[in-house]
Amino acid sequence: MADISLTASMRTNLLSLQNTQSLMDQTQERLSTGKKVNSAIDNPSSYYTARSLNNRAGDLNALLDSMGQGIQTIKAANEGIESITDFVEQAKALINTARDTSASKDTEPSESTGTFAATGVASAEVEMTLTINGVAETIEVNDAGTGEDIDDLVTNLEAALQAKSGTFVVEKTADGDQIKISNTDKSVAWGLSGTINDLTFAADVKATQPNDRTSAQDQYNEILKQIDMLAKDSGYKGVNLLQEEKLTVNFNEDRTSSLLVQGKNADVEGLKLPAGEDWDNADNVALDEALNLVDDAINTLRNWAAEFGNNYAILQSRENFTENLVNVLTEGADKLTLADMNEESANMLALQTRQQLAINSLSLASQAAQSVLQLF
Repeated sequence: MADISLTASMRTNLLSLQNTQSLMDQTQERLSTGKKVNSAIDNPSSYYTARSLNNRAGDLNALLDSMGQGIQTIKAANEGIESITDFVEQAKALINTARDTSASKDTEPSESTGTFAATGVASAEVEMTLTINGVAETIEVNDAGTGEDIDDLVTNLEAALQAKSGTFVVEKTADGDQIKISNTDKSVAWGLSGTINDLTFAADVKATQPNDRTSAQDQYNEILKQIDMLAKDSGYKGVNLLQEEKLTVNFNEDRTSSLLVQGKNADVEGLKLPAGEDWDNADNVALDEALNLVDDAINTLRNWAAEFGNNYAILQSRENFTENLVNVLTEGADKLTLADMNEESANMLALQTRQQLAINSLSLASQAAQSVLQLF
């Protein structure tokens, strides 16, 4: 090219054509990428500022996922609290039902006691008659001869009674000078009579028939078991706020803004709900105590629900704020880097027109040189 001489007008038109092509290449890049700043070469200040904004938006987007999972964890705990509250209210209804029912009047404990000397021995034979539900049978106590001590008597008498019914228990009392005979099956009426160490022994125990109070107590205790199981099942992704576990949700990229959600102990121990006992008592002391504890548990659950609800609202507000902030950051970065497609399209049309004019001008500039050919 250095050996080829161009006229001034041709060189001027050629440079204009080259500049137009460079601008067309730049405009085509903007149209294809949608950005007016594609690298630091285009505009270092805008490029690095936009990248910083986009990086922060990406970090906040990652935190949005954590916030969403935190909200789900609180929702799982809240569902557990609502269900536990339903159980506790059922328990309260059972207590009121039992309280409105009369206690048993003829219930007696299924045990009786005969008095014997601890150092004495069984003289001659031990003769006992056992009556179960009105049917009498003779009890033969093995090895009850002279020389048998009180411990042997306990062992042999229990073996003889259990041969008739496996629910009998024979034992010495704590002071060692009494023997106690019990039947763990309280639905059976039984009697025992006879002579031991020349002392007459007699017992007459009535059957304990379950009534509405004992039935309500059993149902109440079953509800307590269900509360324990439900509290254990209220976790989400390894975090159970109803088992005193904690949840920390971060709101910004450097972890200087966060929310700590303190878990609660929502099982029967945490709610201070002991098992139902002694409901079939006319003084109603056990029922009144249970009713007070259930009312306290309901108030506790309501307070926990309000606390979790407040944390839920905070997380939702921060989630909405973060989503809006991400949009602001992205929009700010776009304003620095995105191209105006309408403007770039108009630029391309103008450049194409300019290119065509430059080509025409170059053609006109070359006509002077072409006229020399006419001399030959």
